[in-house]
Formats: sequence, structure tokens, C-alpha cells
Amino acid sequence: MTTSEDRSQPLRAPFVATTETHTGAVFFVGERAYKMKKPVHFGFLDFTSLEARRIACQREVELNRRLSPDVYLGVADLVGPDRRTSEHLVVMRRLPAHRSLRALAESGLPLDAELDVLVERLVDFHTDAAQGPEIARSGTAEALVSRWRRNAEGMAGALGRIFDPATNQRVGTLAERYIAGRAELFARRIEAGHIRDGHGDLLADDVFCLDDGPRILDCLEFDDALRACDVLADVASLAMDLGHRGRPDLAHRLLAAYRHSTGDDWPPSLAQHYLAYRAQVRALVSGLRADQGEPSAAGEARSLLERCRHHLEAGRIRLVLVGGLPGSGKSTLARGAGAALGASVLRSDEVRKALAGLEPTTPAPARFAHGLYGEASTEATYRELLDRAGRLLALGHSVVLDATFTDPRWRDAARALAEEAVADLDEVRCHAPLGVLERRVAERAARGGDASDATLEVTRRLAAAEVPWPEAATVETDGPPDAALGRLGAVLHVEVDAAG
Repeated sequence: MTTSEDRSQPLRAPFVATTETHTGAVFFVGERAYKMKKPVHFGFLDFTSLEARRIACQREVELNRRLSPDVYLGVADLVGPDRRTSEHLVVMRRLPAHRSLRALAESGLPLDAELDVLVERLVDFHTDAAQGPEIARSGTAEALVSRWRRNAEGMAGALGRIFDPATNQRVGTLAERYIAGRAELFARRIEAGHIRDGHGDLLADDVFCLDDGPRILDCLEFDDALRACDVLADVASLAMDLGHRGRPDLAHRLLAAYRHSTGDDWPPSLAQHYLAYRAQVRALVSGLRADQGEPSAAGEARSLLERCRHHLEAGRIRLVLVGGLPGSGKSTLARGAGAALGASVLRSDEVRKALAGLEPTTPAPARFAHGLYGEASTEATYRELLDRAGRLLALGHSVVLDATFTDPRWRDAARALAEEAVADLDEVRCHAPLGVLERRVAERAARGGDASDATLEVTRRLAAAEVPWPEAATVETDGPPDAALGRLGAVLHVEVDAAG
């Protein structure tokens, strides 16, 4: 781990200090910290009885010793003059505040070494964490919907006062649309053993980067079911917090390092979903702190809910149809859309060749509607194209389909697929004058090395038989590729460039 004179200084803080959360207060006295549970009742916890607070304190020590056994020293009882216990306190070793991950992140320092060591610790922790049928149920689509709804119910009383109702409604819609079409993805995460008894509330405030390794504090202790989650959701909690603290670079590196270390090949949309979920949780918590009188909490709550919406928008599952006649530039635009959206690109020309047992660039020219381009082959090609797309959509991947889509039947079939997969559908028609199409097709045939076998005859026959496509946004492609890609980006509401 990287160290410097600044980072290796001893504890520097007032001898006595206090801090609060929505559920507790911490008293710092010298080298010790004493954490008290507040007698509060929220929809997700009830600390109103002394016995409940005692159990929570003991559970906190037990659970957090999994990650930081030398920090959690035990539970102390506050005893009054009448020798009756008035409160219970978690006793902890006090850690240097300037070595918290939040403090280091907000300093702007590069933290590659610190994150690498932290990821190693998290990977070891998740590898050893408990799993089983009851824990696995927390990773089902049904359980995830329940969590989103429970958080939304907890925020309902603050709508219009703290939270924007329209943003909150959009969040609920996007979250449930994602889950509704991804049951297969969540089932595979469970089958692969990714649902564990994790930390449940990783935040930069609770991670300390010390010279002898990280200390990770304050796991979620009041509800075992909420602590049970996908290991990606655990890491996403900390990544979301780092992004919220102005360090998206650290958030990206944390997720990338965890992915590399574990070999876990999650789809980008799943990371976005869990980043959003953690932002919603923290928005709820900040809303509670606002109701407790914390001056800055309301603004932070709104910011976190907006961050939640942003991650859900970024993780939307999309099926994009990029159609048009041969030479219209649809493959160029499809590649650009795929790169911009992080989507899989499926090209009908390549699927057609694969079904025939040919390499993509093996020539197989034929007259219009004959041979490899006859009705039976074309139908098989589109069915396979849509089948592949459906499997990818179910597993959390957006898909771009590159095909002519001149036959309205296949447009209808793609629309039905998008509805079944609960995916957002974008329809794009690439267009250029016939003379431009003919020139491009002739040049491509002369170059060779492309999956398309379109000839001038095929291009002219398709142009003559083209059926209107009113549902599609038409992108003119007769100019430079950059201009067409820019117009495509405007249609898809993303930045598309030629580098993609």
C-alpha cells in the first residue's frame, strides 16, 4: 500500500468528539470510540426497546469482527447510580479520521494501491461469506422488487417536501422494468453462488486505509435479509458512494479491479442497477436525517435520488433496430450504436453465413431472392437473429440488430421481442440516394472481405420493393460517416462517434 509522511501520521483529532447517524451516535474518547443506538423506529428497524438495542450492539460486534476483529472490542453497559443498565455501547478502537477512504478520496490523491489492497480484502471476505438457500432468496427478482418498493414506501412521506415526485416515479418504473425482464440473469447469479451474507452497507466513511491493511467497519446488522445480497451489489455500494463524493475514477477502478480479481463477468447494466439501488438506499437515509434536523441532508437526499435515476437510465436494456438498404451505412451506424450503448451488435449477414456453415467473409453471391438469400434462408436468418437477441436481452445486455428490415413482418417480430423482454425499442432507418447506394455497393464488392454479398441487382430490386417504415427515425447517410453517426446519436440520445 502506498504511504507517505502525511498518511502515516498518528491519530490527529480532538481527545473528545461526537458524530451522529440516523440510527446512532458515536462518542470518541482518546483511543476509543463508543457507539450508541438511538431509540428510533423506522419502517426497516425498531430500536425503541433497550433489549433491541442490546441485541443490535452484540450483533454489530459479532458481524463486524468478520472484517475488522481488532477494531470491535466488545459491548459495554452504562450503569446508573441505581446499578441498573441504562444503555449499551459498542466499544471500538478509534481509527485515524484522515485515513478514511472518504478523506483520502476527497483529497484528490490517486489511490490505486489502496483500492487494490481493499479489493483483495473484499474478495477474501466474499469468498468466505455464508451462503445457502435462505440467503440465495435475497437475490431473486421478487426479493429485489420488494426492496425497491420498501425503500420507496419509506420515502413516500417526503415526496414534494424533500424528494421530487416525478423523479421518484421514474426511478420506480425503471427499476421494475429492468427486473421484470431479467429473471434469467438473477437466476444465473444465484446458481453461480454470487449471493452471500455480505457487508450490506459499504461506505467510504467506514473504510480505513491503514499501513497494515484496510479496516472495514459498520456492516448492516439489524436485518440479515438486507445484508444478504449479490457480491456485486456489495461492491457497488462503495462504488456509488465514491462517485457521489466526486471520485468516479475511483468508483470505476474499484469495480474493474473486483471484476478482474474474481473473473465475474457481469453485464454492465447489472452494475448500473445495483449502483442505483444503493443510491436509493442512501437517499432514503439522507431523507431520514433531514427529518432529524440535519441541515444539509435534504439536498443530499435529492442529489442521491437523482444519481439513482441516472444509473437506472444508463442501465436501461435497449433493442435497437438499424435497418436500411445495402450500402446505406447501416453496419457503420450499428457498430457506432453498439459502442456508445455498450451493446452487443448482431449482423444479419454474419448470422446468415454462420447458419450456412460459412465464414463471415466467404463470398456466397446469388440472384435476388435465390440461394442463400432465398425466402427460407432469410426467414431462418431473422429467426436466429431474434433468438440470439432475446437470450442476450434476458441476461442484461442491450442489443443492436444490423439488418435491412425491409420486410415489415420482421419489424413486428422485433417489436414483440422487445415487449416480451421488457426492453426499450429504438427503430432507425438508414437512407441515402440510390446512386450513393450503388456506388458504395460496387466499391465494397471490389474490396472484398465483407460479410455482405449484395450486388447492384439486389440493391436495385430491394429499393424498388422497399416498404415504408413510418415507425423508424430516418437517418440520412449520404454524407461523411461522422455526420451520420452524430445524427444517430441524437436519435438514441447518446454520443456516437466514428471511433466506436
